[in-house]
Amino acid sequence: MTICVYITTMVNYSMEDNSLKRIIIQNLQKNITFIRKKTYYTLCVEQDCLARNKDEADKKFTESGIDYSKINKEITEEKDGVETYMVDANYTDSDNTEYVAKVVYDDYDGLENAKENGDVELDTYALEDDIINEKGEVVSAVDNAVAVGQSLKKEKVENKL
Repeated sequence: MTICVYITTMVNYSMEDNSLKRIIIQNLQKNITFIRKKTYYTLCVEQDCLARNKDEADKKFTESGIDYSKINKEITEEKDGVETYMVDANYTDSDNTEYVAKVVYDDYDGLENAKENGDVELDTYALEDDIINEKGEVVSAVDNAVAVGQSLKKEKVENKL
């Protein structure tokens, strides 16, 4: 997601500030002009989330992002008679949602201890469609389907006996 932040600065000309009013009056004969400049910045926001799949993650990302109420004059630096006239941010582009890692049990102290203690980690080597089986192990979806099929077949044979 790329957000363009537009910041417009202007020379402080508030006539309520008597000291500034005096400076303007004193410099009136020196050909002082009122000048405004727009400066365009690119802001990149990279966010992470936990989700079952990319579609769920995309929905979460759509519902979050930038709090536009925080895009205001406070992000600018004002000094030497320069004050911020306007700050604006507009959405321009977004990259594709990318798989990063699978949340798995950290089996450093053994899988049973990890399950009991809730010790988890991000496994960047696990594939996106790998799954966590009933034992808590990371297995490929194909291997899991085969194991489940064999288990069901075995159960069916045992029920016939």
